Amino acid sequence: MRIAFDAFTLDLDARQLTADGREIHLAPKALELLTMLVLERPKAISKEMLQERLWPGTFVVDANLSNLVGEIRDALGDSARTPRFVRTVHGFGYAFCGDAVDEPVHREAAMPRMVCWIEWAGRRVPLRPGEHVIGRDADVAIMLDASTVSRRHARIVVTPNGAVVDDCASKNGTFRGDERVTSATLLADGDVIRIGSEVITFHLAADFGATDTQIEDGTPTGRMPSA
Repeated sequence: MRIAFDAFTLDLDARQLTADGREIHLAPKALELLTMLVLERPKAISKEMLQERLWPGTFVVDANLSNLVGEIRDALGDSARTPRFVRTVHGFGYAFCGDAVDEPVHREAAMPRMVCWIEWAGRRVPLRPGEHVIGRDADVAIMLDASTVSRRHARIVVTPNGAVVDDCASKNGTFRGDERVTSATLLADGDVIRIGSEVITFHLAADFGATDTQIEDGTPTGRMPSA
């Protein structure tokens, strides 16, 4: 789905913000925050809820959230005093205040798509298409708060053809199983990835869209009966 507001388009599937066809760069956490505010518009979301969604189970200072809001405003040419898109709800949180229109993406046929996620310490994080940086920095896509994890330690890149993991010149290295990752390495369902001392598990599945309609002789439509 795409959401259009003013000259901007937010593509939720591609995780991309554009203006008149030109890509506008946002850090992963800033893009995630903008997405949350746009989807919940015009509802105001509390700082506590936003922090929990962006950094689940992790304590962060208020400045981290306000810095992301500032990055979004800079990218949109917005102002805190006279907001067109992101409104500060003083003493509470933030809200998207611009006029926006949902633009569904029409596809000729339902195509299989890759569905993947990672799990660690009882938590599950879905991975959408694109790059997901893992590290100790507050603005990375996947934050691991451990002293053995570098600020920008590794990254997982999800494409229509699958997912790969790569190391970002970390101090303690990235491993898939017992194999040290020295270049982009293809991931399979169930792969165990070690980020410093932290262990995460990668999962991959295929979503094949809607169920076929069955006709009277028991053969799903669109398929030939067995001989």
